[in-house]
Amino acid sequence: MKIVILDSETVARGGDVSLEGITSLGEAAVYGYTPNSEVADKIGGAEAVICNKCLITEEVFAKCPNLKYVGLFATGYNNVDLEAASRREAVVCNVPAYSTNSVAQHTFALILNHFNKIREYADTVDNGDWVNYKLFTYFYIPTYELTGMTVGIIGYGDIGRRVAEIAAVFGMNVLAYTRSPEKVKAPARAVSLDELLESSDVVTMHCPLNEGTRELINKDTLAKMKKTAYFVNTARGGVMNERDLADALNNEIIAGAGIDVLTLEPMREDCPLRNAKNCTITPHIAWAPKQTRERLLGVVAENLRKWIEGEPQNVVN
Repeated sequence: MKIVILDSETVARGGDVSLEGITSLGEAAVYGYTPNSEVADKIGGAEAVICNKCLITEEVFAKCPNLKYVGLFATGYNNVDLEAASRREAVVCNVPAYSTNSVAQHTFALILNHFNKIREYADTVDNGDWVNYKLFTYFYIPTYELTGMTVGIIGYGDIGRRVAEIAAVFGMNVLAYTRSPEKVKAPARAVSLDELLESSDVVTMHCPLNEGTRELINKDTLAKMKKTAYFVNTARGGVMNERDLADALNNEIIAGAGIDVLTLEPMREDCPLRNAKNCTITPHIAWAPKQTRERLLGVVAENLRKWIEGEPQNVVN
């Protein structure tokens, strides 16, 4: 069986994690990066393709009649035409819940960076302020304890629940807004979106991107937040209106933001958030610790092996 990996560089760089679990299952061709215009040519006569963000469209299936398996290096599968796959009896498999701990960890890295002013203090030390100071400590940039603060979690799946557990350890009050409020258990309390926005010191996004959540964070919802509120997005860029968020930051409607995802990635030069006030941006890395990627690749390989054996798992179509 021929296997094609289209974008290995999205999960492995310089051999830091191994693709052998996948490549050992057949005759494998590995490409680090494939433009969408070349996807069908790279797949050719292969029976199985593995990818992350490459578009697997109706046209691709038409040009690659042998293609019967699409494995994803991701939980999301909006880059695959599921109806076209099903019509051609192709199985599409994703990797659910592999990044719960890493995304929750990164969420708190952004929160702690803001309230402990890590970047600001590190910059002052690099600039020589501590070397030239007369006392053993200087604390002219205010920092804040998380204990007693309220975190509002929008979306309460695996990651949202993990964030709630960590928040509780810090002594934070936890609010959650979800389409399934009956599933919210302690330490969180289910509330309306308005109550969450108005009451939270931190608002953090952990919902999928769909028509119900697209640009959920916008001029109107930002205006309901506290002026001291900190906004975090490690979910999907499309759940926020980037121009409205930039305006809210620049006009001090809210106090700051920590962002790991954008609507268009990689970041464009004209991204409204690029130079926004009090905005920390990381390049979509919340999911990417080495252990997390090893876990991901293990499930991708197991998905492919199970399909070969006639017992597919994690099927999304």
